[in-house]
Amino acid sequence: MNRHSRRGSLALNATVAAVLAAAGIAANLAWAQVDAAKSSVTAVARQIGVPMEGKFKKFDAQVSFDPAKLAASSAKVEIDVASFEIGDAETTKEVKGKDWFDAAKYPKAVFQSTSIKNGTPGKYDVAGKLTIKGKTVDVVVPATYRQEGASQVFEGALPIKRTAFNIGDGEWKDTSVVADDVQIKFRIVQAKK
Repeated sequence: MNRHSRRGSLALNATVAAVLAAAGIAANLAWAQVDAAKSSVTAVARQIGVPMEGKFKKFDAQVSFDPAKLAASSAKVEIDVASFEIGDAETTKEVKGKDWFDAAKYPKAVFQSTSIKNGTPGKYDVAGKLTIKGKTVDVVVPATYRQEGASQVFEGALPIKRTAFNIGDGEWKDTSVVADDVQIKFRIVQAKK
């Protein structure tokens, strides 16, 4: 796999991770602090058919959630796109550049919920607007949650198209090397207030 292909996968993964992080936290509003050591947001994309996974190391959330009052619940998640890492320093650096995240011009990816509704048993459908690289797209993130001791755990995955956010400009618009489909996976753990 060439260096350019790996870089494309990283940017795509980062985009997906941003969306999932936002959705996971949106389903978790009655709890105070995100436990960063137990939480994760990753993005998985395919480069020449091979899955590649990267991780956002910094994100923040403002969440207000009550399962009995979903209409009053809301969430906003901001992800530092420059915190994305894929395991290769050169690829990680390129993903932060203009063709991918353009982190200097667009330092944050933001998810703002518009509604949270019951989905299938044990799941919530978190609708909202995801903004990455200045482009805003409506998304619905399926999230599950469970209580573990004094914490709530939210998990899920959201498929997105990287080209919907202009992630991978120039030579990277070609989706034959780095696939357009990205899977954002999240696990958010918050302690009770």
